Amino acid sequence: MDVDIVSEEDNPMLHRTDVTFELTHEDATPERLQVRDSLAAKLNKDADEVVIRNLNTKFGMRKTVGEAKVYESADFAREVEQDHMLERNKIGVEEEADAEAEEA
Repeated sequence: MDVDIVSEEDNPMLHRTDVTFELTHEDATPERLQVRDSLAAKLNKDADEVVIRNLNTKFGMRKTVGEAKVYESADFAREVEQDHMLERNKIGVEEEADAEAEEA
C-alpha cells in the first residue's frame, strides 16, 4: 500500500492540518485503521493524532482518495472531533477500556 499526499492545509485555530491523500493498493480497499497507521507513519505522527474522515474508492480501481485531519496532539483530536469519528478511528477507546477495568 502506497500513500501519496495530494494536499495539506494548515488550520491553526483547531491545531490541525487537513490532508488529502491518494492510496494505491493491490487488493480490496484497506481498513480505516491500516490507512491511519500508514498515513501516520508517512507524516511522522502518532496514530492517535490522525483521524481518517473519508475514503473513496471507485468501483474496480485500485486507487483510493481520502481525507484526514492530523492534529498536533491526541488531546486536541478528542476535543474537536465528534464522538462517532473518534470511535471509528479507535481514538480514546483504550483509555475508556482501562477506566472500566479499574472500576470493576
